[in-house]
Amino acid sequence: MQDAETAPPTRLVDHLIELRSRLLRAVAGLLVVFLALMPFATDLYNQLALPLISELPEGGKIVAIEVAGGFFVPVKVAFFAALFLTAPWLLYQAWAFVAPGLYRREKRLATPLLFSAVALFYAGCAFAYFLVLPAVFGFLTNFTPEFVQMTPDLGKYVDFVLIIFLAFGASFELPVALVILVALGWVTPKQLREWRGYAIVGIFVIAAIITPPDVVSQLMLAIPMMILYEAGILASRFVSPKKPELAPGE
Repeated sequence: MQDAETAPPTRLVDHLIELRSRLLRAVAGLLVVFLALMPFATDLYNQLALPLISELPEGGKIVAIEVAGGFFVPVKVAFFAALFLTAPWLLYQAWAFVAPGLYRREKRLATPLLFSAVALFYAGCAFAYFLVLPAVFGFLTNFTPEFVQMTPDLGKYVDFVLIIFLAFGASFELPVALVILVALGWVTPKQLREWRGYAIVGIFVIAAIITPPDVVSQLMLAIPMMILYEAGILASRFVSPKKPELAPGE
């Protein structure tokens, strides 16, 4: 008969088995979607390149500098498209692993935050694709000298677009971040209102760092972030910890 000290840590083993199961399900879902998108890799790239192609001068084309770029870049686009589409499934697997260890109040708060985070990330990427990218490329092509022919590399274009998607998707998570900070008791809605001026300055600094060096994209990131900051203040009022009322004489 084994001592309590020498008995195997069954709870730890159970957690590791559960973690492995969740990781396998997440990877399997991502792989299935990726394989399903592979036949459409070229079409996905064409759709992704549409904001640039529509703004190129007549006769302008996207070129492949690397020998195998014409093959690997569409595959890369298909993979990130699969990652984009399976994000709710991946987050669900992470949520299913940590949820049993949360209190009921934490579960009630985490569920809407999780849905909001996914929706806001998608909204940020859609905003970047439909509004920001056409405006940025239109601005850049208008300022390109006439004797310079624009022939962007397809690989660098994908990297540029992915950075823009990540920047806008992450920036649109600002209300969720504010709600979490207030729920943890680190700040209060009143403090967020008082820090509004500093927040605006910080937003413009962040927009200048993570966007291309043009005024159009900086403003198109900073303005929504300021609106989202105000939305975060309003939403944080519903999760702000209530201070206990003092009894008379205390």
